[in-house]
Amino acid sequence: MAAVAEAGETNDQVPSDYASITEQLLGRWPENAIEPSLTRITAVMDLLGEPQRAYPVIQVAGTNGKSSTARMIASLLQSIGLRVGLYTSPHLVDMRERIEIDGELISAEDFVQAAGDVAPFIAAVDARAEAEGGTPVTFFETMTAIAFAAFADAPVDAAVIEVGLGGSWDATSVCDPQVAVVTRIDIDHAELLGDTIEQIAGEKAGIIKPGSFAVIASQDEEAVPVLGARVAEVAVPAAWEGTSFAVSERSIAVGGQLLTIQGLAGVYEDVFLPLFGKHQAENAAVALAAVEAFVGGGSTALDADVVRDGFAEVTSPGRLEIVRRGPTVVVDAAHNPAGATVLAHALSEAFAFTHLVGVVAVLADKDARGLLMSLEPVLDEVVITQNSSPRSLPADDLAAVAIQVFGSERVVVERRLPAALDAGIRLAEEADTYAASGVIVTGSVVTAGEARGLLLRGRA
Repeated sequence: MAAVAEAGETNDQVPSDYASITEQLLGRWPENAIEPSLTRITAVMDLLGEPQRAYPVIQVAGTNGKSSTARMIASLLQSIGLRVGLYTSPHLVDMRERIEIDGELISAEDFVQAAGDVAPFIAAVDARAEAEGGTPVTFFETMTAIAFAAFADAPVDAAVIEVGLGGSWDATSVCDPQVAVVTRIDIDHAELLGDTIEQIAGEKAGIIKPGSFAVIASQDEEAVPVLGARVAEVAVPAAWEGTSFAVSERSIAVGGQLLTIQGLAGVYEDVFLPLFGKHQAENAAVALAAVEAFVGGGSTALDADVVRDGFAEVTSPGRLEIVRRGPTVVVDAAHNPAGATVLAHALSEAFAFTHLVGVVAVLADKDARGLLMSLEPVLDEVVITQNSSPRSLPADDLAAVAIQVFGSERVVVERRLPAALDAGIRLAEEADTYAASGVIVTGSVVTAGEARGLLLRGRA
């Protein structure tokens, strides 16, 4: 078995100006250091001439499933023939992953151009903040401004915008969405959003604005009245999963699953989705309803073949993504107990593993115990490690929790991710059931992104 490449080893060449721009961006107020406010981003967008109003927007908020749902919406809109901008976060490896136009990453040249276009206005708002003793424009706010500007410059016919965190005060909420999508809500980022489903739902509901059409995924009972109250407050039409739309049939297929979806205005049969897990099927139903709401106000059915084509092209990097065979290695960005529970169910359903090894690294501000407990039923062994983020929970600290959950005989510790990947693959190879052994790498978006980069480069 070839060893996994060290982080940072790559043959990819990027323009020097792109490297300089990304370095400057990463030097800004970090993504995890949130100061809830729309003041800075609103000032920047006003100076730019409000590019976020140059095209209609579908905005997607929620705790889990946002990125996948946004990607499905974008793919469906492209299949209809629209030129589509897609903004998601965080990125796995390359900052440009956050901004796509017609299914392709924004080019390094176009990224540098868009960043240059917004730079003087960012600087103006920074100067005002410095004079007033306030916070400068953050990394996420800057990226959001770059995305909105790039989409206006393209130009796009529609933009699909994933919320970064929360909803009402997230930087993306300078837009007024034509369709506001709320995926499933669970506990996460409690220090910022609140420690109850009701509080978090209140923040997420902020994207539902007058003039929008709300599309709402299946929710815990605590979230429903909060979202319903927001819909009533702004007096907008709303479509609820399970009432207005749903997955009516689902079967496992090679490379994904086959669905029948009851949409808002039609039934769509024999829809192949090249993603695994019941949760992705439900995300597909939400995405389809959002596009129906966007295109025909929810009253006109889409062409079934166009829908099939759109879903067949969907990808969701870092979400139950197979990145190696022999043994099979899957990466997933689950980073909270709810996401890990969904991951465990999907692994059990979609893969016939008889021996599964986990490689896990989490961030220090996450519920590591809850995440490990959600994964424990499906893992035979676990390799504990840490990723390169300064926020990463030290491997020894995570191992202490893992031993309590798994028992010491099932826990291996490797403090560096490349070594941990090698250890996980070796354990899977050594298992008696090697032909059906696998490795799942998870615990955070950073872990999934770094592992994905290492393993895909190792494949070449």
